[in-house]
Formats: sequence, structure tokens, C-alpha cells
Amino acid sequence: MLHIVLFQPEIPQNTGNVGRMCAITKSRLHLIHPLGFTITDRHLKRSGMDYWYSLDVHHHADWAAFRASEHAPKRLWLFTTKATQVFWDAQFEDGDGLVFGNEGHGSPEWLHAEIGETHRVTLPQYNPELRSLNLSTAVGIAAYEALRQLR
Repeated sequence: MLHIVLFQPEIPQNTGNVGRMCAITKSRLHLIHPLGFTITDRHLKRSGMDYWYSLDVHHHADWAAFRASEHAPKRLWLFTTKATQVFWDAQFEDGDGLVFGNEGHGSPEWLHAEIGETHRVTLPQYNPELRSLNLSTAVGIAAYEALRQLR
């Protein structure tokens, strides 16, 4: 099983898109709080997110709670623009967690340090004038490469 980890996501539409992808691929979604929005039945129904109830989603109060969870992955890969290793060179394994920072600030420096340089990867950016891909797009690209390797 693949784990997708969103660290304090801020935009509900991105989280919704990631959730749909996780439901379709049978990947587990971890949401590290605080979130920049609320997840309620009313919001889910209004946005047509009926698939949310078939999603394997776990909420964690903070990073420490996530790491202590029995449902957390053992090995983590941090996707960041501050990495030199391209994600195509990573060797993903069943049970790995792909970690993504939030839309406004990415991942804090302490998270980069905790995961370590050997497990930080980046998606190639051919236009250095632009900041980064949309979060849900980046998650989709990364998840499908990991799933390709695991097939």
C-alpha cells in the first residue's frame, strides 16, 4: 500500500483531488493538522465528494501524532523543491509514505532535516522562473510513479 501524507494542507480543492486519487488507487491518505479548512458532511456533499467515504483517510493532530500512529508508513519520502535527487531515481517500496508540504509554505526546515537528504526528492522543473506545480498535480505525478514501480 502507498501512503500519501499532506502536511497541513490549506486548500480544500487540492485535498479533495488528492483524496479522489487515493480512493481510486487504494492508497492511504494521512492529513496532518492543522488544516486550512474544515471537513464536514455538508462540505463534502456540496463539493460532490461522495467517494470520501470509501477513502482510507487518517487525521493526525500534528506530526508527532502521525509518526506515533500504528497506521503510519515506516519509510518516508519528502517531495520538495529543495532537493537535488529527482524522484525518478528513488526506489519506492510497498508501504512507503510520500510527504508533501502545504500550498503556501511547503515543508518546514525541521521536517527536511528529520526525513534527511537521502529521502528528499524533487519533481523536475524545466522553467526555473516558476515556483512549483499545484499540490494535487505533484501528488498525482509522484503517486503514479511509485505505483508504477510497485506494480
